[in-house]
Amino acid sequence: MSEWFDETLHDAYHQGFKIREVLFESKTEHQHLIIFESGSFGRVMALDGIIQTTERDEFIYHEMLAHTPLFAHGNAKNVLIIGGGDGGLLREVLKHPEVESVVQVEIDQAVIDMCVEYLPNHSAGAYSNPRAEIMIGDGIDYVSQCERKFDVILSDSTDPIGPGEVLFTSPFYQGIQRCLNPNGIFAAQNGVAFMQPEEVSTTHKRLSPLFADTAFYAAAVPSYVGGIMTFAWACDSSAARELKLDVLTERFNNSGIKTRYYNPALHLGAFALPQYLVDSLG
Repeated sequence: MSEWFDETLHDAYHQGFKIREVLFESKTEHQHLIIFESGSFGRVMALDGIIQTTERDEFIYHEMLAHTPLFAHGNAKNVLIIGGGDGGLLREVLKHPEVESVVQVEIDQAVIDMCVEYLPNHSAGAYSNPRAEIMIGDGIDYVSQCERKFDVILSDSTDPIGPGEVLFTSPFYQGIQRCLNPNGIFAAQNGVAFMQPEEVSTTHKRLSPLFADTAFYAAAVPSYVGGIMTFAWACDSSAARELKLDVLTERFNNSGIKTRYYNPALHLGAFALPQYLVDSLG
């Protein structure tokens, strides 16, 4: 193997990671999985040649995907996670004391197993938490068939290629809608908008007919190269997205949750998008 890992997400542009040691590499039932020790980002996990998470900056992504909708909701008792096999999102969701149960649907058991072994700080014991129920299966099948309702649903998927492609389709979003309680919130990773503008515009077109309030928020995650990472947001009402700073601050302070990136002011500011992205949404 080369001493460099070259990401293959973009045809004409890529980033490379210096490999100190390959810790695990295998073709699973669904995808190629590699976990390696890098020169500057700690341990790194990639699927089908695309960086999924690194030890150094995972907290930015996971805190923003978890805490933004959970603090906006304010009393989410039942949460559904689609994907997220590295365990970082589950870890952050379980920090909320009001959350009584979390169902996580991950398509690839090998991702969970290898991340628990080689990226243990991501899940930090979350998979052993009695509030967590782990199911191995396809997320679109789950939301299309389940009879349970959730207050918050989070989609922590790969990019819309390979196993993650169906998690950006209208049938998936229709399943999300049927599984949400009234005033429930859906949030999902939605790519780096500058490099993948079609992901944002397509998601907007597919979510808008289903939810009264469809929006996007953003965070800068260094290993997701090319600009800001966008997150999709959908809800029956804009009220949760338009909370005042003092309300969010009170909820955050009362939770006792310690963060490294997320805070209430950043929460509100994350919904302010650059004009090129605003224009792409029409």
